[in-house]
Amino acid sequence: MTSPASTDLAPPQLSAGPRPAQGPAADEGLARRLRALACTAPLHDLDARKANLAGEYTVYAMAEVALAAIDLITLNMDFDTGADHEQIVARLLPRVAAQAPTRPAAEHERVARWVLENLINVGSVDRGFRAVYGTFGTDGVYVRRDYDFKLIEEVPGYGGGVYLRTTDEAVNVLVGALDTDVTSAQIAAEVKLEVLINRGRLADAQLAAEQARYRTVQYAETLRKTLEATRRNVRAVDWLHTVPDMIAEALDHVADRYRHENAILTNIRKARDEAEAATDAKTAEHKRRAAELVDIVKDCIRRHTQLQSRLLEAGPLFRAEQDRQAFAAPTAYTGLDLYGQLVAPVLPLPVEQATRVTDAFFARGTGLRTPASVRLGDLVDLLLTPPVEREHLGAEMPEPDLIATPDDSRFSEEQLASAMRLLDLEHDAPRRLSGLLAEARRLDPDLPYLVALLAVHAASPPVGTAYRQGEERLLFAVDDGTPLDDPEFGGADLIVGTAMLDAVGMAADRTEAT
Repeated sequence: MTSPASTDLAPPQLSAGPRPAQGPAADEGLARRLRALACTAPLHDLDARKANLAGEYTVYAMAEVALAAIDLITLNMDFDTGADHEQIVARLLPRVAAQAPTRPAAEHERVARWVLENLINVGSVDRGFRAVYGTFGTDGVYVRRDYDFKLIEEVPGYGGGVYLRTTDEAVNVLVGALDTDVTSAQIAAEVKLEVLINRGRLADAQLAAEQARYRTVQYAETLRKTLEATRRNVRAVDWLHTVPDMIAEALDHVADRYRHENAILTNIRKARDEAEAATDAKTAEHKRRAAELVDIVKDCIRRHTQLQSRLLEAGPLFRAEQDRQAFAAPTAYTGLDLYGQLVAPVLPLPVEQATRVTDAFFARGTGLRTPASVRLGDLVDLLLTPPVEREHLGAEMPEPDLIATPDDSRFSEEQLASAMRLLDLEHDAPRRLSGLLAEARRLDPDLPYLVALLAVHAASPPVGTAYRQGEERLLFAVDDGTPLDDPEFGGADLIVGTAMLDAVGMAADRTEAT
């Protein structure tokens, strides 16, 4: 019998079915945070792997150096180019040296290069990072997904060389606003900047101004990728709706930011001028912050000016690329050797066997035939139009005006026959070109030029063509390094001979082809 006390301590009843997965919005937010967390993993991995370096490197804060590298590359890359690799290493050295001032300069440079190479992920095939996270599908099943990303990319410059550019993921890691919309983050950062300046909190305003500048860089990077994709393939970018909307939105954004940043610049200068009247330490710090803010906001205005000029050039660039890609020459393809691959194997065959090969070739080689009428209106006109009366013997053919082509050949048929007799070495050993030239000179003063021309042409004999066309002999010439001793010609004293081709193998190939 159960007592009342035991009834009060009984556990609550659980639902029989499994707990349903969260909604799509909540799951998407979790996935966004997981991807944002994955972007910071390479920075934490630097401090975890610094113990593997040969030497004592635990004194260095590798993640701090990595963030400084991302900051330097982001601020030094331009719209068309990026940051120079050696320049970034040189600017990282003071920060690395400050962490361990007693260490040698060579060690500081090694740390800077090691951090930069790991951010590029030099050791991997595609120089990218990969993270695995899980989400719930519409059916509630847990699915693992791969997230591929990069922090720093090596890109070719238009004037030559390789530059460094930070990706959107790297900028998101830098400013701390992970995986956020560019437009909303830009507006929020600049409104926050104006409020902080009005309240006199210039230290916090400097951080907000730097965040606003990073968002401007992201805008320019989005436009640059769109233009690069257009240069590769204009059909891969939606220039009908997506890109025009983006350009119009970006131009409105630039116009708003101009007014906003000029007002911010006025407030900063006012705060700086008010601080010039005082001489205490706190006011001096206030003045220094205001001066730094002036430089940052001026850089923002400069970047917005550059972005506006690129936005205005996007439309003409699209039209120019559309014309260039539409009228580009088609890709050249390797032609078919009709004689060696079709005519030569088919000619010796009986007609009943040869027609099977030719029917199969011409059925696939002639291509599609466009119908004469593709619209119903054209078909009706074609059927109702009366036939045109024609002459019984057809139209009168014009009398062709034939002009005899003058024979301007340098060598005659007799000279060609003499040269071929000299080079007919089927039953003889190969000979030197010098001996052939001397013998040709005794027969005819012009004959050595023809012999030399045929010998040079035989230095690279078309073996495959001769094999497919069924030739049994082939003239060849080989250079063994001996100089040619001749009063009229110079160069190498080639060894000239005749090679016999495999007639049995050619017959077998023709049989297989049929």
